[in-house]
Amino acid sequence: MRVLIDGREADPTTASVSVFDWGVVRGDGCFEALRSYDGVVFAVDAHLDRLWNSATVLGMEGSLPERSVLAEWISKAAADGGECVVRVIATRGGTDAHVDAPPKMIVFWEELPDLPEALSLAEVSAPWHPGGFPWPLAGVKGLSYGPNMASLRMAKAAGFDSAVLLSREGIMLEGPTNSIGWVVEGVVETPSLDLGILGSITRTVALEVATDLDIEVREGRHPVSRLDNAQEFFILSTVNEVMPVTRVGSRRFEKGPVVERLQGAFRQRVYAATHSI
Repeated sequence: MRVLIDGREADPTTASVSVFDWGVVRGDGCFEALRSYDGVVFAVDAHLDRLWNSATVLGMEGSLPERSVLAEWISKAAADGGECVVRVIATRGGTDAHVDAPPKMIVFWEELPDLPEALSLAEVSAPWHPGGFPWPLAGVKGLSYGPNMASLRMAKAAGFDSAVLLSREGIMLEGPTNSIGWVVEGVVETPSLDLGILGSITRTVALEVATDLDIEVREGRHPVSRLDNAQEFFILSTVNEVMPVTRVGSRRFEKGPVVERLQGAFRQRVYAATHSI
C-alpha cells in the first residue's frame, strides 16, 4: 500500500487528515477512482478533467495542485499497486480559525475486489437524486455518497448485489457507484446525462466502443417498466468495466451477445491504451 498526502509519503497505518477538515465533518470535497492495469492508469486525462470540473463547481479548484503534479502522484501510486484502484481525494480543509486544517490532496491505491461474473440489482427509490431537475451540482463527483451507500446496503439486505436507483417518477437513473444500460432488440439504451447522472468515463468509452461495433445506442428517459422489453442488462464502472446483470428486481436476464461484444471490445480498448506506453 502506498499513500501520498499532498505528495508526501504517509504510513498507511497512520495516514490521516484533521478531524476539523470539512471533508470529514461535512463530506465537502471531491474525488476520483481510477483503475490501474499492470501499473498503468486507464483514461487518466478524462479522470483529471472530471476532477477539475467537480472542484470548479464546488469552488475549490484553487486548492488543487498542478495537473501534471497530480498525474505524477497517481502514476507513483499505480506503479506501486500494479493491478489496483487508485483513489484521489480532494478535501475542502477546515474553517476553524484556531486550528490549522488546510485542504488536502490524498492519493492511494487499494486492491481490486473479487469481481463476480454477473450481478443482481434491486430497484431502489432515490429521492435525493436530481432525476432531471435542474441542479448545479449534477454530475459532480463529490464526497457526500452517504445516500448512495445506504441504497447499496438496502439492496444487499434484500438479497441483491447492488441497486438501480429510480427517480420519484420511477425513471431509471444509475447505480450507487456505476452507470447502467440495457439491450432492447439489439439496441443499447442508457439513461441520458440530462437526468443529472454522473458523466461516467466507463460509460463514455463503452458508448464509443458500441459505435465502433455498429451497435445502435439510444440515450433517454426510461421508466423501469422499459425492462419488460429488454433482453440484456449491464452496469458500467471503473472497477467492474462492462459487467452483465442477471436480475433487476423480479426481472431475469441472460448474458447475451451484445453485452459480450461490448465487454470484449472495452477490454481491448483498455489493453491498447495501457500497454502502448
